[in-house]
Amino acid sequence: MLNWIAQIISVTRFNLLSLPQRLGSSTAAVFGIAGVVAVMVAVLSIAQGIMKTMDNSVDEDRVIVLRSGANTEMMSGLSGEDTDLVAEAPGLVRDEDGVLASPELFVVINLPMRGTGTDANVPMRGVQPQAFKIRDDFQIVQGRMFEPGLNEVIVGSGALREFEGLEVGSTIEVAREYWPVVGVFESGGSLAETEIWVDAAVLQQAYRRGNSFQAVYARLTSSDAFQQFKDALTADPRLNVKPMRESEYYSSQSSTVTGLINGLGTLIAVIMGLGAIFGALNTMYTAVASRSREIATLRALGFRSSPVVISVLAESLLLAFVGGAIGAGLAWLFFDGYRAATLNWESFSQIAFSFAVTPQLLMLGIFFAMFIGLLGGLLPAIRAARQPVATALREL
Repeated sequence: MLNWIAQIISVTRFNLLSLPQRLGSSTAAVFGIAGVVAVMVAVLSIAQGIMKTMDNSVDEDRVIVLRSGANTEMMSGLSGEDTDLVAEAPGLVRDEDGVLASPELFVVINLPMRGTGTDANVPMRGVQPQAFKIRDDFQIVQGRMFEPGLNEVIVGSGALREFEGLEVGSTIEVAREYWPVVGVFESGGSLAETEIWVDAAVLQQAYRRGNSFQAVYARLTSSDAFQQFKDALTADPRLNVKPMRESEYYSSQSSTVTGLINGLGTLIAVIMGLGAIFGALNTMYTAVASRSREIATLRALGFRSSPVVISVLAESLLLAFVGGAIGAGLAWLFFDGYRAATLNWESFSQIAFSFAVTPQLLMLGIFFAMFIGLLGGLLPAIRAARQPVATALREL
């Protein structure tokens, strides 16, 4: 056993010391694998960024109430009477200003995206004063709050970055009227930062919605109060609503787009990975061919076949690890925190988010590189071990 281990160490050391002689092919294999890993990690970081934005939107003490059968605010509709009944349900926080329940209106307007000139669907939300208490991470970072009853808007910091014409002091066209932007807000990196907010009563009048809303956002006394709150609403014959925890709602919102991106990223990685495997195969076959006489000499001296196989695989895995580490590092350097926007297929509006190159993604990229190296080195390793000693010794 000790002799076998010593043989592995000796042959592997011999292979690695001869790497400078094959610098060109080895470098090509390393950077081919690095490119695969960089692209895969970069694409998958889009989905991670969207999920992170959704997670930042979630508070276990907050709930959303939609019309029964609706999966998004765009599909929902509640009357003013419905929202009053929701606010009377047990389990909600109450303070000196009343119940922390905010009936809200959700519409989509068109604005040009920065740097493209193309229009995008931007979510616009009509809110009531309770909305700012329910979202306790809300804060104005530029300008001021809109005045209730006036056609004034505040914009999320994400919307400001991604869309043109949202700077404080500018105006946007809403329902054939021009509304001034008076402030910019942040909300803990949540989805709300992609939105434009205005007084709900003003938005109702502009879109002739009457006394109607699309959702009620509310804060529970505790996360354990959700079941009591839900049972009270679903048992009320006057209501036809669907209460949901924020985590449940935003999970359903992100599932389509993240599933699409993860599927696309995996497909791209597999296609590029096949090319990288062939590159690794070529590199390792070249390495084996250039050292066939040395390998045959070692076997003639009593070295077993298995140390030869392991040494070739070790070289292939080392090259793959270096390539994977380079690719993962490049993806982290250039894409982590990169800000972008994409379409939310559930609400048909834009989501502003930042790419998130997580440690898990980096490890996944390196493991994928090692898998490429394993497949790329396996056949050349077997060929090196099975090559007849007499034939290899006669090669020039």
